[in-house]
Amino acid sequence: MKQGNPWLKTIFWIFVSFLTLFPIYWLFVISVKPAVDLFSTPEILLSDPYWQNYVDVWTDRTLRGYMVNSLVISSGNALLCTTLGFFACYALTRFNFGGKESIFFWTITNRMAPPAVFLLPLFLLMTQVYRFGDFTLLDTKIGMIMVYCTFNLPFAIWTLRPTLDGIPRELDEAAYVDGASSWKVITEVVFPLCRPGLAVTLILTWVFAWNEYLLAATLTNFNARTLTTGLSEYVTTTGTEWGIMAAISVFTLIPALIVFTMVQRHIVAGLTFGAVKG
Repeated sequence: MKQGNPWLKTIFWIFVSFLTLFPIYWLFVISVKPAVDLFSTPEILLSDPYWQNYVDVWTDRTLRGYMVNSLVISSGNALLCTTLGFFACYALTRFNFGGKESIFFWTITNRMAPPAVFLLPLFLLMTQVYRFGDFTLLDTKIGMIMVYCTFNLPFAIWTLRPTLDGIPRELDEAAYVDGASSWKVITEVVFPLCRPGLAVTLILTWVFAWNEYLLAATLTNFNARTLTTGLSEYVTTTGTEWGIMAAISVFTLIPALIVFTMVQRHIVAGLTFGAVKG
């Protein structure tokens, strides 16, 4: 099969990378400009960066609290959804019981619905149903972790099922023959082989929870308010502080880049695991 010109492919991917990365670069440019220069003639290349926006963001105790809330909620939700999704998929792939496919499809329908549909039911659940005296789940980290499970757990199940389907059952049977218990089969046979898929699921559910705005803006006030919802505080009747908002947006990118860097070697393997059998 005749291959195309490698130079054309290189130029094409450079152009695509430029289109992808330029908005991030422009966000950074805005974040290092004073307010008086934002509406002047735009400069592509930075000449005199203004770092005060980052200083203001980093020294703001409220914003630091929002960032900690985002990290706790996103990490807790990602770990919980990945763990529950793994055990759910193990049951769906290793046991035969009636309605198995219907259960799998039902979990996916929760992901299909728009989040706005769940706002009122979730609010009532957090304030009325799951109420213990004066304590409610509204505006709490544990409450937001559970809320995000409504959407991220079905996604985790949908992502992990092909991974577990790609692991032959003969490995489980061989371990049982050697005297291994069900827990040892799960932790020492299946789990190590699922690491690429688990890494992909972990990073995607983490990013979904980290970037979510609508539910966090509605179901939190201050104690569990996240960094993405903190952006709205800089849109006021007297004007919008674009430089501060851009600096906050850059800060929101940093944890995601760190997490991607940590698990990037598993991403491609996880996305293709179980795609080919035989």
